[in-house]
Amino acid sequence: MSSATSSAAAAAGGGTEGSGGAEERGEIAYVSYGGEQHLPLVMSLVDEELSEPYSIFTYRYFVYLWPQLTFLAFDARDGKCVGTVVCKMGEHRGAFRGYIAMLVVLKPYRGRGIATELVTRSIRVMMESGCEEVTLEAEVTNKGALALYGRLGFIRAKRLYRYYLNGVDAFRLKLLFPRPDPGLPPMMIGNDRDDQKMDSPYL
Repeated sequence: MSSATSSAAAAAGGGTEGSGGAEERGEIAYVSYGGEQHLPLVMSLVDEELSEPYSIFTYRYFVYLWPQLTFLAFDARDGKCVGTVVCKMGEHRGAFRGYIAMLVVLKPYRGRGIATELVTRSIRVMMESGCEEVTLEAEVTNKGALALYGRLGFIRAKRLYRYYLNGVDAFRLKLLFPRPDPGLPPMMIGNDRDDQKMDSPYL
């Protein structure tokens, strides 16, 4: 098993929270997308932190069709929404593939493992839903995001020149899930957390 696929199994195989419920990790509570009341929170975070503009129709495309793949992080002390991940999944060129579209954590909360936890939860659902791989794009200049996804086992599959509206190139990152082997015990989620304090909207 390659390092990429073994990291995928570790990231996707741990315990989960109940669908739609909240789970606290220290001072952060993680919640599955629960409906229209969460949409303005997701939109506000993404619009504030990411360089690409999105219309409300783009957000609704993701959260209405794949609500189980959107997670939010709240400060358990005051209820403030501090992070979110938005994803989708579906058939792509003969494979069932997951896609991470948006990932944001507010700057004061970065370096506390929130981004890692959000991504891990979405990867876990994709794997349990039968996805064979997960992809995303990240700016080549965003070292924090590239480091985060690298630790989770993503590889750089392709460079996309001038991919973003600001003219910056992107890397297409890909995570391949291992084929299940009935002779091996299930792999549990690791305790590795993203503890790097980088100036990135992904961390």
